[in-house]
Amino acid sequence: MIYLSHNPTEVDGIALASAPQDSGPLKKERATEMDTPLRKDNETPLRGVRSNIVQSIRAHRVPDLQEAAQSMGQHFLYANLAEAQSKQDVLDMIAAQFTFPSHFGKNFDALYDCMTDPLHKSGPQPGFIVVLEQIPAHAKFDKEAREQLLDIFRDASDYWGDRKVPFRCFYSFL
Repeated sequence: MIYLSHNPTEVDGIALASAPQDSGPLKKERATEMDTPLRKDNETPLRGVRSNIVQSIRAHRVPDLQEAAQSMGQHFLYANLAEAQSKQDVLDMIAAQFTFPSHFGKNFDALYDCMTDPLHKSGPQPGFIVVLEQIPAHAKFDKEAREQLLDIFRDASDYWGDRKVPFRCFYSFL
């Protein structure tokens, strides 16, 4: 992942070559244009995205979603599933990356339970932004397994929606 620093001449701590000096009459206009952020402070990458939804990540970038979660005071849960080969691998990786308790049952019912009930019992929740990146798409984790996985997150989204808590899940396939 590439994280931009506040220094426009640096990306991920790597210095960038400086642009040639502009001495024309448009210098001030260009400088002002370059200093203007692409997104206004009150805009988030989630503007126009329903508060309870499971959808493809498409136009969203993970760092933007993480920043949005932080700015809204919501939980950010991220799992990269690129190395998973089976349903069990997917469940193991989600459990590890979401830091589920050791007694997690490692099946779809247990996944739903961990995404809903214990969190609800622990008190009011501010909301959730979940990213499932690179869900496997091969014979050992076929279309039916992928749909079952996404259905768990759709059900969790409905669960939290009934409690007026935002739950947005974004996913991509490998």
